[in-house]
Amino acid sequence: MNPAEIDNRNLEIDPLNQFGTMGPADIVIDLKTYRLKLTGNVGRPLSLNYNQILKYPSLTETGLLICPGFFSNNGRWTGVTLKSLLQEAQIKKEAQYIDVVGEDGKRIRISLKELDQKRIFLAYRVNGETLPRKHGFPLRLVYEDAYGSDWVKYVKEVVVSQTTL
Repeated sequence: MNPAEIDNRNLEIDPLNQFGTMGPADIVIDLKTYRLKLTGNVGRPLSLNYNQILKYPSLTETGLLICPGFFSNNGRWTGVTLKSLLQEAQIKKEAQYIDVVGEDGKRIRISLKELDQKRIFLAYRVNGETLPRKHGFPLRLVYEDAYGSDWVKYVKEVVVSQTTL
C-alpha cells in the first residue's frame, strides 16, 4: 500500500493496543531534561520543554501509518504544527528544508513547500492518549502520504537549512 494513494477518511480508527511498531521502541526520555530544539536558518532558535510544546495550538488529524509488509494503522494523532514552531523561531526567507531528528539519530529531510501542501506535524497524543514510549514519546513526526519509516520517533530537533544534503 502506498500511503499517497489511500483515502483513509472512511477507514475505522484502529485501537492503540493493536498498533504495530517498527524501529526503536524502548528509548526513555526524561521530561525534566527534554528539550525540542529548533535551530539552523532561524532568527530565534528555540529550546522548548514538553509543557511549553503543549501550550501551542494543537490539531488532531486522522493519519494512516503504513509499514509495508508489516502493518497499517489508522489513528487520530494530536500535536503541534511544524509551521507554528517555525514561525515562532522566525525562519529566514532563504530557508528551503527542515531536518527532523530523533533521539536515535534518525533524520528525515522535508522541503518547506511540502509543509504547505501536506499535513505534517509533531504528535504527542494518539487516539486520545499520551503518545506511548514505543511509538516515540514525547514527540513523533506525523507525515501525510509518507511511509512509517519516515515518521521519526523521539523527535529532539528540527534543523532549518537552505541546502540539499
